[in-house]
Amino acid sequence: MQRKGANVSLKSVDDLFSTQEERDTTEHVQEIPLSELHPFKNHPFKVLDDEAMQKTVESIKEYGVLTPAIARPRPEGGYELISGHRRHHASELAGKETMPVIVRNMDDDAATILMVDSNLQREEILPSERAKAYKMKLEAIKHQGARSDLTSTQVAQKLSVEKVGDDDGVSKDTVRRYIRLTNLTPELQDMVDDKKISFNPAVELSYLKPEEQDMFLEAMETAQVAPSLSQAQRMKKLSQQGQLTMEAMEDMLSEDKKAPLDRVVFDQNQIRKYFPKSYTTRQMQEKIIQLLEQWQRKQQRDMER
Repeated sequence: MQRKGANVSLKSVDDLFSTQEERDTTEHVQEIPLSELHPFKNHPFKVLDDEAMQKTVESIKEYGVLTPAIARPRPEGGYELISGHRRHHASELAGKETMPVIVRNMDDDAATILMVDSNLQREEILPSERAKAYKMKLEAIKHQGARSDLTSTQVAQKLSVEKVGDDDGVSKDTVRRYIRLTNLTPELQDMVDDKKISFNPAVELSYLKPEEQDMFLEAMETAQVAPSLSQAQRMKKLSQQGQLTMEAMEDMLSEDKKAPLDRVVFDQNQIRKYFPKSYTTRQMQEKIIQLLEQWQRKQQRDMER
């Protein structure tokens, strides 16, 4: 019987694996200089210096990077980040010189799929980011399925678009519609991200030729109004018929302006200062009507004198 308190010999990592090959392929966290970590090629997700980034910087200053990034070796030296672009930037802002990284040897397709999947877990993703990410992942999965050494895998057996949708919990039609946004010009993609153009009209506008999209942008700036879904669908149809012109787009976008002008719209900020802070929008509306009725009666009395 082993004597209580006797020294217990713990096995080393080398003892846990039977071959050198297994030991070499075991993943472990490394502290890698930030200068040796490079962004993923055509990384579709923006790294912004926003409020969330500032919180990440403060957390790293206090606790360090808690979740290691994932990277792969680059043929030309250094490492290509697969996940951890925001942590890398926050570490730079926090004044760090290194960050914890797990290094994996991955081919382009596998790296692309992992890059997309790791970033799609974020809470806030812009439509253009999701569109580009879906497209990159779809192309990677298709390429994997086309390779003879992977034709028997589950990835190859499943329709590529369905695979992308299933992994992100959306339908294949949703995936296709997001990918359509990659056909928009950069200016229109920005307007979708900024919510100046709604998603569904933007999908229809993606069928316009690049030069037609440029014309549409001019027409929208002139009209100062965003297109409705029906307007975007009509523009798409005219484009397919080869009949879409600047004049046609301007006429469509000005349709609302041609409606009977029986409405007066106030910016709430313009009139809020005249009312108590406790007033609701409806209370302000009722008070304005009441004051207008009083003014009208006064006008009638003055005319009768």
